[in-house]
Amino acid sequence: MRTVTGPTDHVVVVGAGLSGLACALHLLGAGRRVTLVERDTGPGGRAGRVRLGDYLVDTGPTVLTMPHLADEAFAAVGESLGRHVELVALHPAYRAGFADGTSLDVHTDGDAMEAEVRRFAGPAEAAGYRRLREWLERLYRAQMRRFIDTNFDSPFQLAHPDLARLAALGGFGRLDGRIGRFLSDARLRRVFSFQALYAGVAPARALAAYAVIAYMDTVAGVWFPKGGMHALPRAMADAAAGAGADLRWSAEVSALERSAGRARAVRLGSGERIPCDAVVLTCELPAAHRLLGRAPRRPVPLRHSPSAVVLHAGTDRTWPHLAHHTLSFGAAWERTFDELTRSGALMSDPSLLITRPTTHDASLAPPGRHLHYVLAPCPNTAVGPSAAAWRDLGPRYRDSLVAELERRGLDGFADSVDEELLVTPLDWTAQGHAAGSPFSVSHTFAQTGPFRPRNLVRGLDNVVLAGCGTTPGVGVPTVLISGKLAAARVTGGRTRATRAGRSAGRLPAAPTGAGAHDPS
Repeated sequence: MRTVTGPTDHVVVVGAGLSGLACALHLLGAGRRVTLVERDTGPGGRAGRVRLGDYLVDTGPTVLTMPHLADEAFAAVGESLGRHVELVALHPAYRAGFADGTSLDVHTDGDAMEAEVRRFAGPAEAAGYRRLREWLERLYRAQMRRFIDTNFDSPFQLAHPDLARLAALGGFGRLDGRIGRFLSDARLRRVFSFQALYAGVAPARALAAYAVIAYMDTVAGVWFPKGGMHALPRAMADAAAGAGADLRWSAEVSALERSAGRARAVRLGSGERIPCDAVVLTCELPAAHRLLGRAPRRPVPLRHSPSAVVLHAGTDRTWPHLAHHTLSFGAAWERTFDELTRSGALMSDPSLLITRPTTHDASLAPPGRHLHYVLAPCPNTAVGPSAAAWRDLGPRYRDSLVAELERRGLDGFADSVDEELLVTPLDWTAQGHAAGSPFSVSHTFAQTGPFRPRNLVRGLDNVVLAGCGTTPGVGVPTVLISGKLAAARVTGGRTRATRAGRSAGRLPAAPTGAGAHDPS
């Protein structure tokens, strides 16, 4: 593995999102002095927090899977996630509602899910689910250490027996077709393939290897941190401060001082200069490229994932058919993905994610009130409406979204709202997200593994990238890994994480197949 050359005693980490915080903890565990600089007033990045009246709203991800990856970062400094954050295992992980009026509870426990599939679609589909679950576990084991939790220096690193195992499992076929080998019910196939949207590719075109995301969602378990998802970055920042990190809030980086192929210092907008031995940039790729003075040349321009419109609504009521996470599928499927990724049209028959965090933490809303997060995927600004177009389009789309929610059984939703926040591609663009998408660079084959933007910067011996725009990719588990991989580029190897934190904090052990994945 290639690593940063020269001294690495003092590292400046730019950005206090989940990848930057994970990187800082792993660096601290390896004995480095760390200065963490963040342009916002506190930690979180995408996993931020806003106050709407008396409601506390998570502005980013709402689904937590693979919490042992966060625990690895805490363990690097002798801490544990469990000591800082109370995790609630969600049962069901999701509730899926379909256009025909049927619904399915998605359980991560195998026996419970088999029974639910049998009730929903009969014994043949239940048997298919068991075979699918076994395949997902094998797929995870084949991918995690060799292709996800690893630093690539060359595509030739793919030449490994694990690549043959992945190919034998059908990982290079199409996701939709592979899921169809196990399940014939179209509704069930959606439950195990909608995750391709996270990767920015339609299930009919996504590699079957991306079913590993379905493994995380439907097998490994889904958790909710009390206090909301923002409790995770807040706890990580506290652990970093306790381990000696110098945390700088409201500190925007304006430039990198460079000489002789190295970054020598980080300059802040305030004019302060922070000398350093190495730099880790976890900001958005366009911002990182501006600081570096150039973007790397690629034969084909980067493609970005679809974006999303998010309606945060504090309401005076809720609806009993909602679970903590509810997937509300429209009747359309292939057309939906074509609209999101090719034609650039808004979903004509939307599929939505509705999250109700007050299901497990009433303190996020005033007494007797409820908090709902409604995510509607939409085209990014490179494919669909421009960022500026959303100034007028946003309010109209909000009204159509509310009307659709009422048609799907959330009667009186419009009248129930007493606080709300609408987030559109205009807002994502203002935050610096390329193509107006918070989901960054899509996971096409040409943007996966060693072909994804690398975390080492050519021409600068001591600058490393982390975050969802680089390896291994998009999502809470992968950005936590990204921070760890960036730290390993600096330290020259794996950092000092132990299993002690997990046992002390009563966190779940690494999921099936992860025993071979050394968290240190």
